[in-house]
Amino acid sequence: MPLSEHEQRLLEQMERALYAEDPKFASSLRSAGPRPGSRRKAAVGVLTALVGFGLLITGAATSLVVVGVLGFLAMLLGTFLVVTTMRARPEAETAAKPGKAAKTPRTGFMDRVEERFRQRREGDDL
Repeated sequence: MPLSEHEQRLLEQMERALYAEDPKFASSLRSAGPRPGSRRKAAVGVLTALVGFGLLITGAATSLVVVGVLGFLAMLLGTFLVVTTMRARPEAETAAKPGKAAKTPRTGFMDRVEERFRQRREGDDL
């Protein structure tokens, strides 16, 4: 759900106060993009998940429970690496551009329902 104008103004005020209070911390939040090793981290995660899957299948085929459990754990670790890498990218992009909201056209059914609900709610608050 998009922020209302009042909420956007409050957010901008909080951002300005943060920048004024602690510029070093604020500059650390404004990173220019994903960390340099993020692509490598994602590739390692995918390979780890694939090796884990292979170990899991091998453990099931040979009835070696230890191999299957190690494969499952490797799959979890690989998936965790990929997911954390993918989540880091949008956060870094939004931190680089504070105060700018992306405007996308609202075309879906749920978007129209949400817009009508928002209009009703704002109309009731007046």
